[in-house]
Amino acid sequence: HGTLIEATAGGGRLQVATFKLVVIGGGAVGKSSLTIQFFQKQFIDYYDPTIEDQYIQHCEVDGQTVIMDVLDTAGQEEFGAMREQYMRSGKGFLLVYSVTDRKSFEEAGGYTGQVLRVKDKEEYPVLLVANKIDMANQREVSQQEGKAMAEELRLAYMETSAKDPPVMWTQPSTSWCAS
Repeated sequence: HGTLIEATAGGGRLQVATFKLVVIGGGAVGKSSLTIQFFQKQFIDYYDPTIEDQYIQHCEVDGQTVIMDVLDTAGQEEFGAMREQYMRSGKGFLLVYSVTDRKSFEEAGGYTGQVLRVKDKEEYPVLLVANKIDMANQREVSQQEGKAMAEELRLAYMETSAKDPPVMWTQPSTSWCAS
């Protein structure tokens, strides 16, 4: 359920739906790298902790233009108090963990629970994203474990690497944009 924005185009009114997507997950799992790869088509290979970054891009859903408003959030525990505020504004969530960091995977369930509690729902559009699959020799979380968690929590699931484009959010996000 996005927000409708009215704009004037060629003398007529044009309504464009805006969809707010929030990227959540632990620190250093690659949330910012995924977001930057998606929007700017470049990989950032150094870690610079994010407090909050916002990106806006047009996308097409069933022939309609929508505005995707993506909020890249802090993963560090010291910013935990801000998390519920981010969650209130989101219409869909990318929950990112690193396949090279078991702790980030184990924390993912807590993020899902927090989203559902804040939204006061039993289900909400969340895509569980296993990141850093390019680092196979350092992998601590198997694809089977990721899929099992997604199934248990009733989430969509994908594996990717911010380092190796393309980052494919389009299927889940377009279905969310359309809702």
